[in-house]
Amino acid sequence: MGALVGVVVGAGLLLIWLALSDPSERRADRGLRESRGRAGARFAELLRRSGAGQVNAGAVLGLCAGVGGAVAVVMFVVSGVAVVAAAPGLLAAYAPVAVLRGRARQVPRERGELWPDVVDDLASGVRAGLSLPEALTRVGERGPAPLRPDFVAFGARYQRTGRFGDALDELKVALADPVGDRVVEALRVAREVGGGDLGSLLRSLSAFLREDLRTRAELESRQSWTVNAARLAVAAPWTVLALMSFQRDVVGRYASLAGAVVLLGGAAVCMLAYRLMARIGRLPAERRVLA
Repeated sequence: MGALVGVVVGAGLLLIWLALSDPSERRADRGLRESRGRAGARFAELLRRSGAGQVNAGAVLGLCAGVGGAVAVVMFVVSGVAVVAAAPGLLAAYAPVAVLRGRARQVPRERGELWPDVVDDLASGVRAGLSLPEALTRVGERGPAPLRPDFVAFGARYQRTGRFGDALDELKVALADPVGDRVVEALRVAREVGGGDLGSLLRSLSAFLREDLRTRAELESRQSWTVNAARLAVAAPWTVLALMSFQRDVVGRYASLAGAVVLLGGAAVCMLAYRLMARIGRLPAERRVLA
């Protein structure tokens, strides 16, 4: 009997060792690490696009855990049912990420609204007799505040090297904006071709940008009712649940396994439906085709 136990234990240890040393398993682990690295890169890109690039991803995840835990504790104190506290806690934990996603969509829109003023400033500078590099440098002093640092860096690089094309390349990389790409490439062509049509080109570009912004704003205003209706539909059942939590004899019915399945399944369906609606109703973002 002892020999049989020893054989079985030895065979089990051998199988464990083979599983740990299997090349395919190592490749799977490497693929998992690569997928985690890609997820971290996407999250870092989300932080950068939302204007929170200086924030550590771990801090955001800690904030998600803190918000979700705080909401769950409050709901548990009020209702006395753990599963009733878990579902709102999970939804609240996603709130910081939702704010970052919304901010990441809002920042390019806000920057896009500044470009007609920048082009008008460039046109007035050229009309006043400034050269194109001088007009671009002046945007760093008199242009919109969010774009000034990039144009200040352009002026410093141009004064240091005297290479207009290289300075424009650095400016385009720093701006990382599709509208900025069009403006930079238009200025590059105007600089290389020369002639006296720069002022009219800038005025035409400013009029085109304003018309584009006006059209997009009209589309977004018509689309906003869909987004608001979806938010109301998602918030309504959880508002009712929060009101029910003050009546423990009523909310106590969710303490069973069936109640847990209903609440957690409802939370998953709400999040999935909201994300699906937001993706379907979202206007297509402008891509950097000239990057």
